Formats: sequence, structure tokens, C-alpha cells
Amino acid sequence: MALKIYNTMSRKKEAFKPLKPKEVRIYTCGQTVYDDLHVGNARTYSNWDVIVRYLRWRGYDVFHVQNFTDVGHLTDDADEGEDKIEKRARLRRIEPMELVDQQIRKYWRDIDELNIHRPNISPRATGHIIEMQDLIKVLLEKGYAYIVEGNVYFDTSKFKNYGKLARLSLKDLKAGARVEVDPRKKHPRDFALWLKAPPNHIMKWTSPWSVGYPGWHIECSVMAMKYLGETLDIHGGGIDHIPVHHTNEIAQSEAATGKPFAKYWIHSAFMTINGEKMSKSKGNFITAREAIDKWGAMVVRLALVSGHYRSQIDYNEGLLITAKNNLEKLHNTLDAIKNASYGRDNSLLAKAKATKKAFIEAMDDDFNTPKALAAIYAFVKDVNKSIGKASKKSLETARDLIIELMGVLGIDLTRKSELKDLSDDLIKLLIKVREAARKKKDYETSDTIRNELKKLGIALEDTDSGTKYKIINTQ
Repeated sequence: MALKIYNTMSRKKEAFKPLKPKEVRIYTCGQTVYDDLHVGNARTYSNWDVIVRYLRWRGYDVFHVQNFTDVGHLTDDADEGEDKIEKRARLRRIEPMELVDQQIRKYWRDIDELNIHRPNISPRATGHIIEMQDLIKVLLEKGYAYIVEGNVYFDTSKFKNYGKLARLSLKDLKAGARVEVDPRKKHPRDFALWLKAPPNHIMKWTSPWSVGYPGWHIECSVMAMKYLGETLDIHGGGIDHIPVHHTNEIAQSEAATGKPFAKYWIHSAFMTINGEKMSKSKGNFITAREAIDKWGAMVVRLALVSGHYRSQIDYNEGLLITAKNNLEKLHNTLDAIKNASYGRDNSLLAKAKATKKAFIEAMDDDFNTPKALAAIYAFVKDVNKSIGKASKKSLETARDLIIELMGVLGIDLTRKSELKDLSDDLIKLLIKVREAARKKKDYETSDTIRNELKKLGIALEDTDSGTKYKIINTQ
């Protein structure tokens, strides 16, 4: 069975054929770094990590780019409102780039603990302003854009099949904003490529059109094409990106190059909380850090990948308890294998081969992680029944296969809840060393101490009265 991917553009599963044999170039929309990573974000990034891991496991040379948006993402997700980062920085009374640096450090800490592989490149939008201006110039020269009072807009009426990804009706299409449409646009659906900054705006750059800043959509087109070429193999994002962000990326990219922007478009469904979409704007979210501290990183990771990436899942205690129980069963089986007496039964070898085949068939069917996990769990039951009867070779094969397949899903079974024998005095000494490092702005040392203690089952919490610690589950 060949790998099939559900392509949002065609609304069907398609056989996966990258532009170059055994090479995959993938771009996924990353974090707007004005707030902490929440578990809905973490679920999306875990999904992309599973896809990248599986493709590499299957022998593909994968080059993955995922951006940081550090300018231009306005509060209405279109062309009105305030810059999310500048607004949050003002509320905290710090410089926008200080906020960005702080949030990126926290982001990597959470991502690393969740065992999400870092992309090959994580470009920041502010590092690509010149390239954005160059692409805007091309669009102006080709007649796809126009200038009004220092703003540059993309003329959607000039681009054939605008809205094809979302299957939008141009007759009824609005701009995608939740506020009054800018009257300077020729058409309500036109979107900003460059915006003139008001006098009090902090993040702004000189351009041929005005002192201003880029539109949100142009950023991803530029960063994707700079590192991956004019046509990508895979472009991923949340389903909320389909009607506006990805629709506009396609229009501006294909208008500039005359080539398809991506062969396959993949979109992750929302994670809800109490049946509602988890959203920072609504304030109804659980941060990844809160979830990790309560449940442990591998429990959270297993919960996040337990549903199919295109299926909505709800964050609730039942989801996490199920993941915790399943993770404990896996560890118990590995412990049983380690302590088992050996027999002569080799029947597990055939079952291991069948399990690997079932796992591949599930993952080849649009990365169906629930079916893949079901195949592993069924094999674990067979292994448990074979303890005391199975041969050494068959048990070692079973152990290696369980660790390998769960690893493809990002579940590191070599991590285990084992609190090392650290005295209270030693922990407090490490906290003092960390506090001294923070005062010197040596954040690398500070983060290293926090992360290493975390691996040992000790979570640090910075409070107004100093740093506290608590013992947690590290699975």
C-alpha cells in the first residue's frame, strides 16, 4: 500500500509523490510568539512531528521549515486591529523583541519536553523584510497589487481561482475580518501586503511605499519559498488557516511565480475544551506547561497524538487518564520483558512482523495514529501473554519493536518516572545557582538547570516570593 495523504485542495486522499524521489520539503505555519504555547498549539505541532518522523522512518530525506511570526499578525487575523506582539508587549511594558525572545525560549522548552523534533530551520519574519519587499515589487510589476496611501494590497480580482483552497464564492466573499472593511481597498476581499505604520507603531521598516510593516500572509510565502523553493511538497497548518491565511498565501505566491505553491495541503483539526475551540483570544485554554507539570510530558504527548490529526479532540481529564494508563501499560510490559524468564516459543516473531505491517498500513492511510496505536496495543497484549514462554530472541524483538514504533509517534519509552535521590539541600543549592544565572541573564544555564531537574521529576515554579519546587510524574 502506497502512502496516501488527504489533500485539502482536492478534498480527497491522494497517493504521495514528492517532487523529487525520496525527498520531502515541508512548510508548516508556526507560532505567533506573543503568548505561551497552549495544548491546542502543541497538538498541531505534535501532528506535524509525527508526519515528519514517519516520513524519515520510511526513508525520505525530509527538510522541515516552521516559522516564528514576530510581526504583522494583527488581532483580527486580517488587515485591521493591533499587532498582537506589540499589543502584548505594551501591556507588559517591555520591548516587543524582548517579549519575542522570552516567548521563543519558553516555546523551545515546552517543545523539547514534548519530544517534538525541532524543524531544520525556524525562520523569524523580522529577518526577511527585504525578501518580502522584493516579492511585493514583483506583484506590483505583474499587476497583481496596488498602492493606496502607503499601503499595498493584493488585487484578488486579478488572480484566477482565488479562494480555490477554501472553495469560497467570490460573489459572497468578505475580507475575512471581524471589523469594518478598509474603504481604501478596491474589493473587500483584497488583503494587505504592506501596511503604513501609524506614528506610535514600534515595529516598522522603510520601504518604497511607506515606513511600515508587512502583512501577515506575505511572511509565510517568503519564508517558505526562500528555503524550500517555489513549489513545496507539503504545506501544513490549522484548519482555521484555510479560508484566509492559506488562501492568500496561494494567491500571492502563485501570482508571483506562475507555479503551484504546494502539491499537498494538510490541515490539523482543532482541540476543544468543554466542547469549544481552544483559543487565546477567548482565554479558554490550558498551556502546554500546565499540562506537562500536571501529567508529565510523555502522557501529554500520547494524549495529543491519540486522535487522527484531521479529527477534533476535546481536552479533558478522561483523555489524559487514558493516555497515562496506556503509557503505564507500555512501561509495565517493557519491565516484564526485562525480568522475564525465557522459554522456547518463537511465535512472537511472526506477530511482531504482522504488527509492523499493520502499523505501516495505518500510517500510510493519511497518518492514522489511532489505528497505528491500536496495532501496538494489541501486540502488547500478545507479549504479556507470552511472558515466561517466549524465547529470548522473540522478547528482545518485541521490546525493540514497541520502543521503535512508539518512537515514530514521538513517545520516548526510555523516559521513566524515576525520581533520583536528591536531597532537599542539593535541590535548594541548584535553585540558588539558577537564580544567580538569571540575574546575570545567563538564560541558557538557567533553562538547563530547570530542564535537567524536570527530567528527574522536580518542577520549579517562579513566584513573587522566590522559586519553589515540587515532585511530579516525569513519564
